[in-house]
Amino acid sequence: MTRSKSCPRSRPRSRKRRTDRSEAQSLLERRIELRRERNFAEADAIRKQLQNAGWDVVDTATGSELQAIKAPPPSATAPTRAVTLLTIMHGWQADAERWLLSVFTHTKADFEAIVVDNSGDARIAGWLQKRSAERMRGITLDPPLGFGAAVNAGIDAAAGDVIVLFDPGVELKGDAVAPLLAALSDPTVVLAGPFGLRARGTMKEFEESSGPEVDAIEGYCVAFRTSDARAIEGYDPKFRFYRMADVEFSFRLRDRGGRAVVVGDLPVDRHEHRLWEATEPGERDRLSRRNTYRFLDRWREREDLLVGK
Repeated sequence: MTRSKSCPRSRPRSRKRRTDRSEAQSLLERRIELRRERNFAEADAIRKQLQNAGWDVVDTATGSELQAIKAPPPSATAPTRAVTLLTIMHGWQADAERWLLSVFTHTKADFEAIVVDNSGDARIAGWLQKRSAERMRGITLDPPLGFGAAVNAGIDAAAGDVIVLFDPGVELKGDAVAPLLAALSDPTVVLAGPFGLRARGTMKEFEESSGPEVDAIEGYCVAFRTSDARAIEGYDPKFRFYRMADVEFSFRLRDRGGRAVVVGDLPVDRHEHRLWEATEPGERDRLSRRNTYRFLDRWREREDLLVGK
């Protein structure tokens, strides 16, 4: 994360058009033919073309399939705000309603709320459309994306100079946003939140830390400048499951020059984490290990970023 600048009134960055599924499917079929012909160089070039156009290719023993890794660009421009309060929902409408009520009850800054619906549930999409208002916007992803790409859809759409990303299981019990904005008024700070992490000697394991300076901020509640997030192209879309995505994002922001700090005594409650509870334990462990390896592949040699070293 060179030193972070205080954020100008930024607009969403221009993005390449995402290739539609039928066009992407044609490219995938051409890639399959090339692989059968053992023309791996051209097949790899098509895979890269698909990735640049917002699609990942997953090769399995039974064949190849497409997975969207990028949302279409925002369709409209919203009025600029001081802060965007963002959450990603994968179902559990009652959690999102509780989060929204707490946000509108307690936030005193000039804000907007964005709910990214990554549930694939038409009923939730209909509810979200009805809830849209001047300071509340909903984005429905169809088809649903991985966790990292869903967060990026919110980052791209944000009209705030600062983004505070929340898990929908978090409930504000007071004005939690003002202290986060105050922390980011220090230009050396690039991430702020109530739940910090430090590595336990190596990068293979992290534990909770009260800081104040930490290696990463957990994604339950994390504030960062919109311009900084866009400069590193947001979360890594390869993190389709949420575990470790927040740590990897923290490291990329800090690698540009900046600190992650814990804001203590923030008035927030953490309720049940639905994605964790809803994922079968064996699958949860498998996906968590995969994300840990992905993180280590990129950062295992960067112990200079560990604040405890």
